[in-house]
Amino acid sequence: MNFLHTLGHAARNLAPIVIVVAVFQMFVLQSVPEGVLSMAIGLVIVVFGVALFLQGLEMGIFPIGKNLSNALARRGSLILLMAFGFTLGFATVIAEPALIAVAEQAEVISEGHIQGFILRLIVALSVGAVVALGILRTVLGHPLHWYILTGYVLVVLVTFFAPEEIVGLAYDSGGVTTNIVTVPLVAALGLGLAASLAGRNPLRDGFGLVALAVMVPMITVQLYGIVVFAGADIDGPAPGAGEDAAMDADTDLPGTDEAHWLRAMGMDLLLMLRDVAPIIGVIVVFQYFVLRKHIPYLPRVIFGFALVVFGLYAFVVGLKMGLFPIGESMAEQLIANDQFVWVYLFAFAIGFATTMAEPALIAIGQKAEEAAKGSLKGSAIRILVALGVAVGITIGVHRILSGDSIHLYIMAGYVLVIVLTILAPKDIVALAFDLGGVTTSEVTVPLVTALGIGLATHLEGRNVLIDGFGLIAFASIFPIVTVMLYAIVVDLYERLIRKDRRDTA
Repeated sequence: MNFLHTLGHAARNLAPIVIVVAVFQMFVLQSVPEGVLSMAIGLVIVVFGVALFLQGLEMGIFPIGKNLSNALARRGSLILLMAFGFTLGFATVIAEPALIAVAEQAEVISEGHIQGFILRLIVALSVGAVVALGILRTVLGHPLHWYILTGYVLVVLVTFFAPEEIVGLAYDSGGVTTNIVTVPLVAALGLGLAASLAGRNPLRDGFGLVALAVMVPMITVQLYGIVVFAGADIDGPAPGAGEDAAMDADTDLPGTDEAHWLRAMGMDLLLMLRDVAPIIGVIVVFQYFVLRKHIPYLPRVIFGFALVVFGLYAFVVGLKMGLFPIGESMAEQLIANDQFVWVYLFAFAIGFATTMAEPALIAIGQKAEEAAKGSLKGSAIRILVALGVAVGITIGVHRILSGDSIHLYIMAGYVLVIVLTILAPKDIVALAFDLGGVTTSEVTVPLVTALGIGLATHLEGRNVLIDGFGLIAFASIFPIVTVMLYAIVVDLYERLIRKDRRDTA
């Protein structure tokens, strides 16, 4: 029965995408896309894959992770806590489905210049390091906004020098690091640590780990791009590279050669096991060699890990059959109709609808409402963030359609964020940045990525590697803007009310 609940949860997460796409196909494009049956089957596989993955997390990874966090916090060893934070951050991100999807697309589109596994390794190491740093910040009681301001000044500086080919991908990589695996564990670690330390405020000190985990990969991936593309003679993939990527992906699906398919499936499952292995390693090392305790309900935990591996495999297969083709097909059809206003409306609708259903956002909104003791409403937070994502994706689509430089948009966006960070009430800063990191789900990311690649593929004069990535970045920037603007307006309003009361007293 629990799995049926999880299956329904995964289906509800996918439902906004299906509704928005169906409405546009029926009433705007008034056509049925090619390969609609394959896409539908792919969507069903995605739902089952996500459900298996989530069920495995609930049975195996989450209980063990939370128990380890609590046990290490009770020990009071800063070194152990930082080591656990690093390994936890690394292990969860290396197995992040959305990052796997983006890395695979980047490797194909860059024609091998960007190595998918190396990209994931760099991002995972970055997140591990920054979670350890975030734990140190919470223990020492340092204000988060100084870390954020310093970090994003570095982000803007590195962006100024980074090659165009890496900028959008770097920001997208930061945006997908915090998702269904990372957010619950990292958020629980930060809030638990703040609650256990005297003099700490859960709202101000408990949030922020997710924000830092988004920021640092943006810097390291751009540095990786500077090295990879230094002196390289790259004009970027020719138009149609996105289609080639999709065709290559299709060739990996089950075909008529049953033996070849079984071998390919076996290799893919081994690769998924490799992705999950770091999480298993972290748990084994800390459980048996640090805490020196046996894992309770071990058969249940092992079964949970098996579900995670099979869920990841089904998810990737479903991506190739369903979500990637849908994103590329919608982009191709909307551009072919030469009605760019519908492209903007589709981008806005898909951003708002999918974010309102985002489970990680719902969880963070509830935690924020509890930490703020009712002064913040979870429903208001979700609407603000959904509007931010919708506006961000729409601006990102405009950049692709206009052919403008991503450098200017990204740098201007983060300059605005830095200014708002200085002006906003300090209690809201950590939460605002965390909300920017949980806006894109494992279902939304592949579709939005495919939409960007599809637009860049079918627009004349666009480079898929330069122009195809970046939509996830905009989806992460603008929720930070909307939440901090809201906090500034509310704070200003409350000050005016207090001033009026003093004047009339």
